[in-house]
Amino acid sequence: MRRTLTCLIALLVLFPPLWARAGVLEAPGTDLEVSLMTYGPGAIYWERFGHDAIRLRDRVSGESAEFNYGVFDFEDKSFMWNFARGHMRYMLDAEHGETDQQDFVDEGRLVIQQVLALSPQQAQNLRAFLLWNMRPENLTYDYDYLTDNCATRVRDALNRALDGALKPILSATPAPLTYRQQIDRLMSPERLLMLGMDLGLGPSSDHPLNEWQESFIPMVLQRELRRVRVRDEHGNPTPLVVSEAQLAPNHVQPPPDEPLNLDVPLGIAGLILGAILVVSRRLLPTLHAVVAITYLLFAGIVGLLLIALWTLTAHHGAWANGNLLVFNPVALAMLGAAWGTRRNMRAGSLVRWLSVCQLGAALLALLFHFLGVIPQQNLPWLLFATPVWLAIAFGLFAL
Repeated sequence: MRRTLTCLIALLVLFPPLWARAGVLEAPGTDLEVSLMTYGPGAIYWERFGHDAIRLRDRVSGESAEFNYGVFDFEDKSFMWNFARGHMRYMLDAEHGETDQQDFVDEGRLVIQQVLALSPQQAQNLRAFLLWNMRPENLTYDYDYLTDNCATRVRDALNRALDGALKPILSATPAPLTYRQQIDRLMSPERLLMLGMDLGLGPSSDHPLNEWQESFIPMVLQRELRRVRVRDEHGNPTPLVVSEAQLAPNHVQPPPDEPLNLDVPLGIAGLILGAILVVSRRLLPTLHAVVAITYLLFAGIVGLLLIALWTLTAHHGAWANGNLLVFNPVALAMLGAAWGTRRNMRAGSLVRWLSVCQLGAALLALLFHFLGVIPQQNLPWLLFATPVWLAIAFGLFAL
């Protein structure tokens, strides 16, 4: 994703006569070459998912135009507010193919071109659709990270040009990874951000996907197009990808093939934190109080954020998050009692029973997980939180 080139878009949309001189926009379908351009992950966190675009090239003049759906106006004063609410407006952009490509090459990102076997009529229809999409009334769309992004828009445009032939082929194949696993895999170089995103994802990110859905990742769409066969003008089956070429090598740390297993590291972290709370309760009560307060603040603030994401935003991937059973605002009601443990002050009965209820909720979440009642793959966070809640309850009842 790159920042908006507002002036360029205005010229392209408002002054179509300027476009008319470009061979790629007036070339007959027989001269149009259609390619899927795939750009590998970048070094900055918002580039970790990669990017893609549709390139149209006039074989006669050699001119090309690249259309991508990943443009947003970062200078918009309401951008951050809309981002927080999940109401992001993205738009289609068009540039000279070589200009657009060079930006990614300069960033050291992998560039792959796949020339596609579209018939002349299909190529013309695709161009007409992209130009229709460039009209002011059609230019923007409601962006969703998982279901409506720059890759899914490219996928849908190609499916439309292929008369709907792409979707049934990709939908028939189960995907190896879920939304959560793909996000964890691609964001793994940014560990803290990856953990925060994993914590905030709800059960909708864990249901099995097919390859049509998993192609919200540009590299997945590129991979899956290799096996697609379509009918040519004479009705004969032919590979969709005519040729594939790497135009620039990757110079950025590539993501792993599989997501990290968070069960062990977060489970160990929870056991260590719980052990510190138990041991320090008698020996170092001030340390116990500080650690308990730190955790309770973390649990309470995270709980408030999870509730806000569920009730106040359009981030559907964060709704109905089962982590609310172990991270919720109830923790904030225990802060005073936790601070009082440094002087061996006895917690009130209400706070003590709140800690028992919270421990029960953590154990219930573990039970629900193993029974499959909550289809959310949040075991790492349950393994982290449960020993800590056990230690906090012990500390409040130990006096």
